[in-house]
Amino acid sequence: MKIAVSGKGGTGKTFLAGSLAARFAAQGHPVIAIDADPSPNLALTLGLSPEEAAAIVPLAKNEDLIRLKTATEHPGVFRLTFTVDDIIRDHAIATPSGAHLMVMGTVSSMGSGCTCPAHSLVKALLRHLIVDREEFVILDMDAGIEHLGRGTAEHVDMMLIVSDANRKSLDVAGAIFRMAKASQIRRSGLIGNRIGTPAQDTIVRSFAASHGMPVFGMIPFDQGVSDNGVDGTPLDPDRSPALHEVRRLAAGLESGTIPEKGEPRGGSP
Repeated sequence: MKIAVSGKGGTGKTFLAGSLAARFAAQGHPVIAIDADPSPNLALTLGLSPEEAAAIVPLAKNEDLIRLKTATEHPGVFRLTFTVDDIIRDHAIATPSGAHLMVMGTVSSMGSGCTCPAHSLVKALLRHLIVDREEFVILDMDAGIEHLGRGTAEHVDMMLIVSDANRKSLDVAGAIFRMAKASQIRRSGLIGNRIGTPAQDTIVRSFAASHGMPVFGMIPFDQGVSDNGVDGTPLDPDRSPALHEVRRLAAGLESGTIPEKGEPRGGSP
């Protein structure tokens, strides 16, 4: 299963991506979580310490690796085809969540036809992970689909678009949904996050309905998630309403049903 998670920055998409990766890993699935956000912090969500996260060199910035894979004996000329299985073997980082992490990093002009060696490396690796590998792949993206080029996007099983009830966040979600449809991603839908009141639930659902977006889940506001983001306070999975909803979503994704709760709600389920 290949799942891309996108949305406006600050809406909680990294929390969702990391929580899904951890849940699938806990269920016994091999999982590779890919951090393709320009401000990577998926490592923390997967249980690595701030020091461990800071020590990770994004693949797009790993000059030795890029040179090894793309350099030729001719200056200014680089290889466009190369093997990447060894990159996964050597650079996928084991995390306490049970999932393995790969941090892609930012490539200048990633979405503007850049043909630089770093772009070629990231593009080839993403395509291989999404198209050729059998693991569960959870891709934490920025607010767009630039990382998913032609020949790759259509192999993503699902695009989860995260938004809270903020109008700007919803507008970005609507734009991502349109891009996802144009790129032939098989299925995409909205995940409401930090839904604290019935009014917020209604706002998110009404926006989705007016834009033809299916709603795959509504994650309630969870003070524990907020505290974790501030001071690292561990979440208790059995007492977290947000993780309860993530578990429900994960079960629906795995079974292919994606159950939808139709009643507006906020707070704990």
